[in-house]
Amino acid sequence: MDRVAFLAKLDNIIEDRLSNPTAGSYTVELATGGALKVAQKLGEEAVEVVVAAVAEDDARLTAEAADLLYHLLVLLRVRGLGLADAVAELERRHNA
Repeated sequence: MDRVAFLAKLDNIIEDRLSNPTAGSYTVELATGGALKVAQKLGEEAVEVVVAAVAEDDARLTAEAADLLYHLLVLLRVRGLGLADAVAELERRHNA
């Protein structure tokens, strides 16, 4: 599977977890707190990306970027959106 295409798969997994919650799922636990809780976690992850970008190695930056992407996908799903919505906006801007 193409690595970028995995983002779409992960988005679908998150959507499924939220539609069919199971006990012990971090995704479900996070989303239960609503958009505010997820947004706070996303903000924490964004700060960790910034710190890693200026003070840590590439492996740490990559790991923090992965966390940021995951939490962004969860926030989008909690708000009733998904990866396709964000990609469509990027495409719209590119074609403008």
